[in-house]
Amino acid sequence: MAKVDLVFRQIDERTRDVALELAIENIQPDSVHIIDNVRPFTECVAQMLRIDHDCDYVVYVDADCLILENIRPFIDGCDAPYVDAYVSDRFRGRLHCGVHITRIDLVRAMAAVEVPADDLKYVLRPESRLRNLAMKPMGSAKQFRNFDILHDHFQSYHHIFMKYALRQLRSRTKEQRQRLTRSMKKWTTTDGIFCDLTVARHAVDFARRKVPETATTDEVHEFIAALPQHAEAELAKLGLDGAEEPFTQQDLDDWLQANCDRIAYGQKADKPKVFGLGLSRTGTRSLTAGLQMLGFDCSHYPIDEDTYIEIANAQYDLTLLRYFDGLTDITTIPIYQQLDKQYPGSKFILTLRDKESWLGSVSRHYYNRPAFKDVGDPDEEVHLRMRQFLRAAVYGCYNFCPERFSWVYAQHVREVMAYFKDRPGDLLVINICSGEGFEKLAPFLDRPAPAEVFPHKGAVLSRRLAEEAAAQKAKVA
Repeated sequence: MAKVDLVFRQIDERTRDVALELAIENIQPDSVHIIDNVRPFTECVAQMLRIDHDCDYVVYVDADCLILENIRPFIDGCDAPYVDAYVSDRFRGRLHCGVHITRIDLVRAMAAVEVPADDLKYVLRPESRLRNLAMKPMGSAKQFRNFDILHDHFQSYHHIFMKYALRQLRSRTKEQRQRLTRSMKKWTTTDGIFCDLTVARHAVDFARRKVPETATTDEVHEFIAALPQHAEAELAKLGLDGAEEPFTQQDLDDWLQANCDRIAYGQKADKPKVFGLGLSRTGTRSLTAGLQMLGFDCSHYPIDEDTYIEIANAQYDLTLLRYFDGLTDITTIPIYQQLDKQYPGSKFILTLRDKESWLGSVSRHYYNRPAFKDVGDPDEEVHLRMRQFLRAAVYGCYNFCPERFSWVYAQHVREVMAYFKDRPGDLLVINICSGEGFEKLAPFLDRPAPAEVFPHKGAVLSRRLAEEAAAQKAKVA
């Protein structure tokens, strides 16, 4: 078993006592460190990175997170440097925040990072900024996992005001602004004029008025440091004195009973397996990210030794699928009919793309990715063997050949459509690269569409740039 430390961060959240009890119960830490009411968040991060840990993993938990499932088995089997948890957020739906599973070497690397001077990214998101800077030289990327965690439910008006004033400051890029706007469209005030959603909207408007887009880093920092005073004054104007009853475990139990039909995203038993049937470069990474946001933890192109040995030996009860909800990319293509029988009730998703655009993308993708080369690392050796196996099984060749790949693309689509012709409810055909997303994917999997935009991973942008270039070329001609 891993040795795990819990760092619990609280700043007067109404849920803090219940959240700490749940965190201890469901993480089962060897040591607990509490950072109590340290503001601003830059100082909180500085303090948490000064803790002298003796462990394998540190789990950072904010007091606005109510962990409702045992996540210790996942931590014990984890080897990733960083895993961000997807949670069910009161205001924004499904997103990743609040619970961060961090390997100790990354924690120490974060502590060693020199704090950037006059850096607005650090002021607004100090923990994320230091983590990204620490992970870059490690050559690692963060991973995500779905758990049954409630985030920002049952909070005080004071806490909500501060958080959503800060949220407005963090939403001043085009993408983040779009995300916040989409979320706010779903903020209906059916439970009273001064519900938490009304307070959040007021805070967003307040920050927008008080902190101009042209504000300096120091001005933004000063506003954040004064948020408790701003919240008190603005809530008084609304006639709210902030006096609210303490939150108890019984309150949570009552809410869970009243919402017993909710989707508990971390639970695996009732979910179908999901398999992506698209060829590489048809939006398979975007599909994987979109599935994650809907609560399905899928592995994109796994290259571990167990999966290679099992598939190469026609064993379809995959070890990987004991821990993941599905697979995407070409790993599934040679064996999807066997997976269909092995996992009854599964859902299949065929991602398509304009063929000429796809051929160009595959050509670039294959550049400097040979099927055969000398390697000394055992993990890289397994990766190479998986690459050889899948290229031969899917394409019938080891290197890119446009004529062959064009034929394979058309033949693959025909075969998939023929296989599912009598089972339309089990197959979704989607063109992510042309802009399709949650409006098709969410109802297919019987999930509500997130307020967040679909995570297109560059295909739509590449297409638009190509269209603009073609239009410019035609104009010049």
